[in-house]
Amino acid sequence: MTLIRPYGDTTGDGMVQLSFTLPLPHDRVAEGAALQLARRMGMEPAMLAHARPVGPAHTFCVVYGSVTHLVDTESVTVVARDHPLLAPAEVNAEIKRLLRRRLVVVGACIGTDAHTVGIDAILNIKGCAGEKGLEYYREIKVVNLGAQVAVDQLVDRARAEEADAVLVSQVVTQRDAHLINTRALAAAFEAAYPPGRRPALVVGGPRFDEAMAAELGVDRIFARGTTPGDVASYLVHRIATARGDIRASA
Repeated sequence: MTLIRPYGDTTGDGMVQLSFTLPLPHDRVAEGAALQLARRMGMEPAMLAHARPVGPAHTFCVVYGSVTHLVDTESVTVVARDHPLLAPAEVNAEIKRLLRRRLVVVGACIGTDAHTVGIDAILNIKGCAGEKGLEYYREIKVVNLGAQVAVDQLVDRARAEEADAVLVSQVVTQRDAHLINTRALAAAFEAAYPPGRRPALVVGGPRFDEAMAAELGVDRIFARGTTPGDVASYLVHRIATARGDIRASA
């Protein structure tokens, strides 16, 4: 079965729930507008499950209804991991074999983003999801610059540390700030390094599309659910690929 529809009460009934905010004060007009919007989005019949004011001029709405749209799973594209997931001991062994020195990773939250939970989960030794962070890896040197780091400061520190990889976390997404900051990051590193010599640029955050790496000018994007082991394994894979080492990158 490759054609599927959302599941609510029974298989294939197409039931979905959607929430949004309308720039209208909460009244019958706002509730009617929510239902009309739902119908125009393909929900029929549509039911208003929840409506509450958000201040004097906005209304938060939750609508519930059935959609007729189908999804063909054969047309779904995702960024699949194309390298083995390594244990910390394997990562250390491969870095030592490939580089004969420690791998240097510089991490930060750039721009006005002050949310360090993501970058700390990957870099700090406490890690996340039951995994130790990159500080735990004997063969990785971690430099965590924290939050609200200017791009030019990140470039300067990466050059000073002779970084092999730069990890950037972006949680703030209003007005596509994460995309704007990532493009600025890529442009700054391309300008600061000779062609083919810049460190690996890896960005992550809950609102990124992993398929946009090339478009944004970075090497890899990690989305929600990424663990330190995912990042460490990717870095080993990238080093091995750059060196033509088939054994480590397979």
